[in-house]
Amino acid sequence: MQNRCLKALPHGKSPPPLVFLQVFSFRKLWAFTGPGFLMSIAYLDPGNIESDLQSGAKAGFKLLWVLLGATIIGLLLQRLAARLGVVTGMHLAEVCNRQYPTVPRIILWLMVELAIIGSDMQEVIGCAIAFNLLSVGRIPLWAGVLITIIDTFVFLFLDKYGLRKLEAFFGFLITIMALSFGYEYVRVAPNQGEVLKGMFVPYCEGCGPVQLEQAVGIVGAVIMPHNIYLHSALVKSRQVDRASKKEVKEANKYYFIESSIALFISFLINVFVVAVFAEAFYDKTNMEVNQQCNETGSPHTDLFPLNNETLQVDIYKGGVVLGCFFGPAALYIWAIGILAAGQSSTMTGTYSGQFVMEGFLNLRWSRFARVLLTRSIAIFPTLLVAIFQDVQHLTGMNDFLNVLQSMQLPFALIPILTFTSLTSIMNDFANGLVWKIGGGVTILLVCAINMYFVVVYVTALNSVLLYVLSALLSVAYLCFIGYLVWQCLIALGVSCLDVCGRVRNPPTVLIEEEPEFDS
Repeated sequence: MQNRCLKALPHGKSPPPLVFLQVFSFRKLWAFTGPGFLMSIAYLDPGNIESDLQSGAKAGFKLLWVLLGATIIGLLLQRLAARLGVVTGMHLAEVCNRQYPTVPRIILWLMVELAIIGSDMQEVIGCAIAFNLLSVGRIPLWAGVLITIIDTFVFLFLDKYGLRKLEAFFGFLITIMALSFGYEYVRVAPNQGEVLKGMFVPYCEGCGPVQLEQAVGIVGAVIMPHNIYLHSALVKSRQVDRASKKEVKEANKYYFIESSIALFISFLINVFVVAVFAEAFYDKTNMEVNQQCNETGSPHTDLFPLNNETLQVDIYKGGVVLGCFFGPAALYIWAIGILAAGQSSTMTGTYSGQFVMEGFLNLRWSRFARVLLTRSIAIFPTLLVAIFQDVQHLTGMNDFLNVLQSMQLPFALIPILTFTSLTSIMNDFANGLVWKIGGGVTILLVCAINMYFVVVYVTALNSVLLYVLSALLSVAYLCFIGYLVWQCLIALGVSCLDVCGRVRNPPTVLIEEEPEFDS
């Protein structure tokens, strides 16, 4: 019989390249590249950019480690979402539809839709501000809001040419953001030692409640609930033989590598923004900024009152102060980056809405109708604020919208941990003990951090009526989360809680269906 054992290699000899090709292939990685980069757009939306610049202005470099930790947690959660889509051939909304009873399923759908609409509103705000800055105020904010309707037609135009071309367009927008915010980073030239220290030393010397709230806000801005649903659907765009354990395992590996690369790039872009505002504007006062803007002849001097209070910035003021300190080019390039962030996030939000509606309700709308509905809901309140209030109120909406999305986070994280832990759904790819414990602790931590963020925001409203309303809503909210946690604990192996045999464990069916995208 022929000896099939591998012969030992002579000392100093390297194994043939074929051995490495069997472990990793750039060609296969390229074939699976796309969904992770579309997913990573949510880590670069205008809400994230505003959180980044506020982090730098309020805490300097001290919270970069929080941004790094939140991005790593986001990657681990995206891994669960991708595995669910690859292994089952169904995305998270479809699995929720099959596993949860009707009433919880409808409530879950409404909560996720709220998150998508909130995200869409942030993108509308970002684009409107970008148009206003680029036109030197000639395009008023309300007109910028209306211009975002064009996004609908841009999306539909690109979508009909297939997913690969749409993925290329997203790559182009990410490149614009990298170049725009990278230019600001090079122009400001932050202290590299401080950047590395802030990134890898998990400590915040001299920090108080303001910095703590900002740290919580970073986590809330980075981890987006609808993004979990989106990623589990996007991975279905590649053909995988789900009857072959080897192919499924290989797809999971390459999707994880691609997601890691995509989130690393998005992390770098976020670091650019934090570092720019940490170096240039940390501990700056309104008086200092006002004087500098006066000297450069900026028309926006009135944004900064003549007092010694610490500078408060948002995505609008951020562009203005960059222009005052580093020249008009810095302002315009900043606005281009914000516009790219808003445009790209708009399209990922549209995809999320489509998959969520189809999955939860088995309702198939045309993408035109879907975009028109969500964009109309997002534009109406934003347009009212833009017409009757000033830019501070418009950018201030981002805080409320971050709170809104923080509240919806459990409605994505708990279901994804639940279903990826069930062997009846995931077979051999179900979460192991380490992932169950680690995932449970991570989700508990993220949800606790976001609830703190919500409590801080609500207590700052100073209205008894709003306190009472918040208390009533909190009871219903916590009851529903309790139901989801109960289902999750049973899936994690706490079988004593399944007193009524209510958790559904149907036989696993591997769904072999055509992708929902054009290639």
